Amino acid sequence: MREALERAKARFEELTERLANPNLHHDPAELRRVSKERSSLEDLVTAARRYDQVLHRLAEDTAILRQEKDPELLSMAKTEVAELEEERAKLEAELPKLLLPADPLDEKNVIVEIRAGTGGEEAALFAAEMLRMYMKYAERHGWKAEVMSMSPAGSGGAKEAILSIEGRGAYSRLKYESGVHRVQRVPETEASGRIHTSAVTVAVLPEAEEVEVELKPSDLQVDVFRSSGPGGQSVNTADSAVRIRHLPTGIVVQCQDERSQLKNKAKALKVLRARLLDMEIQEREKKLAQTRKSMVSSGDRSAKIRTYNFPQGRVTEHRIGLTLYRLPDVLEGNLDEVVDGLFHAEQAERLAASDVT
Repeated sequence: MREALERAKARFEELTERLANPNLHHDPAELRRVSKERSSLEDLVTAARRYDQVLHRLAEDTAILRQEKDPELLSMAKTEVAELEEERAKLEAELPKLLLPADPLDEKNVIVEIRAGTGGEEAALFAAEMLRMYMKYAERHGWKAEVMSMSPAGSGGAKEAILSIEGRGAYSRLKYESGVHRVQRVPETEASGRIHTSAVTVAVLPEAEEVEVELKPSDLQVDVFRSSGPGGQSVNTADSAVRIRHLPTGIVVQCQDERSQLKNKAKALKVLRARLLDMEIQEREKKLAQTRKSMVSSGDRSAKIRTYNFPQGRVTEHRIGLTLYRLPDVLEGNLDEVVDGLFHAEQAERLAASDVT
């Protein structure tokens, strides 16, 4: 670990010197890259420097304990040694985690796709509630959330919704949400009071830059049509809705929420790039899954990951065995306890497979 810390500190100093060079500011792309890399090392280097200070002070206090005769000074040194030993233990537990390679996708914005699954109207109603939950979660973190597309169902539900969330670290927090979310509750239309089980699928895709995913015009079939509301009701007299088919993969994306055809096309292309990048990520994850014990962050999209039980007011996160009895709070976007648990479980998994310790 010591060698890795020294390399990180040296790299941090090198990047700091580069940022101080006025010539770097003439190359905006390189300036962003250097700034981003330096920022990614900052927490690690701060902790490493503090660790060095703690070790230095421990050595000094230990020497005092061996040589000092004054009872008062000895007592002070013993107290400080105990505090420093405690801090050293915390840093030695934290540093290996900070040394783990960062996921290059973690700082990206995300596209969240929510679809009603089994359960008919109940599933559609819960899909709309989940859309609201993620928008509330984004609001809590100061991120910008925008509904890009929505296919409404009756009674205020949603057959499908696509949400764009922009903000630093959005993917690092939301990537754990991909999978099947199960809801158990008594529908308002159920006269006998029986609990129904429904499901909603969520896919969280990192937003792709144009340079990351190249879209050749020859690979795209673009159709325009008149947008419509629930029941086929026309909401626009112009052909503003856009449907794009990616011919090599068969992926189809449709956007009709904007009155401008250009805006709808831009949104559709944004979702298409995200889906194509996600396909690449899923292929890599499948290969990694062969050597990893579990896939906390991005496992099988068809796997049941969480249950929302309304009669008991319970949320159960199945991947880590976490149960919380505050369902209303979670649906208001207070997801951090669940997300933190998943984050720490993934870190433990990565540490077990790494050699940074």
